[in-house]
Amino acid sequence: MSLGASLDEAPLSRLHARFWLLAGLGILLDGFDFFIIGVAKPLIEKDFGASDVEIGLVAAAAIVGAMIGAGLLGPLGDKIGRRRIFKYDLYLFVAFSVLCIVAWDVWSLIAFRFMLGIAIGLDYPIAASYLAEILPSRERGRLLVGAFSLQAAGILIGALVGVVLLGLLPEIGTWRLMLGFGVIPALVIIYLRRSVPESPRWLAQNGREEEARAIGERLCGHPVAIAAEDRARGTAPPDGFKALFQPALFRRGMLRRTVFTSVPWFMMDIATYGVGIFTPTLLAALALAGSDATFLADDIAATEGTAILDVFLVFGFAAAIALVDRLGRVPLQLVGFAVMALALCILATAELLEGGGDAHLGMVIAGFALFNFFMNMGPNATTFALPAEVFPSEIRAAGHGFAAASAKLGAAIGVFGFPILLEEVGTSALLFAVAGCCVVGFAVTAALRIEPRGRSLEEVASTA
Repeated sequence: MSLGASLDEAPLSRLHARFWLLAGLGILLDGFDFFIIGVAKPLIEKDFGASDVEIGLVAAAAIVGAMIGAGLLGPLGDKIGRRRIFKYDLYLFVAFSVLCIVAWDVWSLIAFRFMLGIAIGLDYPIAASYLAEILPSRERGRLLVGAFSLQAAGILIGALVGVVLLGLLPEIGTWRLMLGFGVIPALVIIYLRRSVPESPRWLAQNGREEEARAIGERLCGHPVAIAAEDRARGTAPPDGFKALFQPALFRRGMLRRTVFTSVPWFMMDIATYGVGIFTPTLLAALALAGSDATFLADDIAATEGTAILDVFLVFGFAAAIALVDRLGRVPLQLVGFAVMALALCILATAELLEGGGDAHLGMVIAGFALFNFFMNMGPNATTFALPAEVFPSEIRAAGHGFAAASAKLGAAIGVFGFPILLEEVGTSALLFAVAGCCVVGFAVTAALRIEPRGRSLEEVASTA
């Protein structure tokens, strides 16, 4: 049996589970950083006396770095292999997390967080490509979503770290410990990843057939053969610096996949990062903080409220894991975008009603709960999985990297623009605008739909 067919039909083993965990753990760090900067942001603003623009850049710096890491450096995973990138990206994360602890002004912090973001961005396309290439097809969607759900675990760790540190050290400078805490899980992941082998599909694509066969046989439990469909099909990335740029993504046959995977993820991350990072700020504005509360009391109350609401992120991922291989990626993405838009409209309406969100706490809680649940049941899970499945193996990391970079561009727009627009246009108008982004994501998904459920990677790549 050919390598690709053997991998698609292999029984799920403990070896699969081990490689799945080691590949997916880097996404946990993204979730941690995603949450912790929202908690640390008000403290950083007070500590450095930062302006709205400067604090927006602090929040957006890691996201812009992730855009560079995923979009420009991620494609190197197609050229030099998935495993090599796994070895280096978390060393960058550790180094620049430590530097964030000792940042001496707001601009040094922005620079260090930008470099940290490059490490986070590198992990996205490599982890997704690696997992898609080793997992059995009947389990692929569930396990890809499961890997991305580790982001929620990182968010909950961030919530716990934020609440505990603020409780133990209710001081302005506590933000340094918050940002530096990510070093601990990163070092653990670096140690565990030493044993991750190269993707057998990548090895076969690059002429290393004996290695591909050996790793394939470990995963499948029986002899495999390298067939014609396992070898390169002429769309491999170019050499040298040109490997960072991927015109193949915009050729005929690839353009639909590129738009289908990048535009919804772009729109989703405007909503996810804008609302998610500023959930403590929004809760304080809508309902949880009293006008006579101290600054630190506001931040602690909003952090605790956000931590409670983030439980719905876990429930959403659990639903996605259960449903993605039953219903498919596209139906979940469509339903998720639709309910996210509705939830944001509920939040915006609560602000407009007499007494505002403070007088309509039930609407506020319901809006955030619906948003978090259906975001993770739908597009926050499926937009990560789809690029890993719809592109050919030769440009899989490039395709996923471009989609992830588009997402991070949306995230940067949301994070940088949110505090400014919140001040300029108000909470309700901003939430209605973000709901509009969800509607655009719904429309593009519906128009260009490509459903990989129950299909081999080779079949999706050749016929979608």
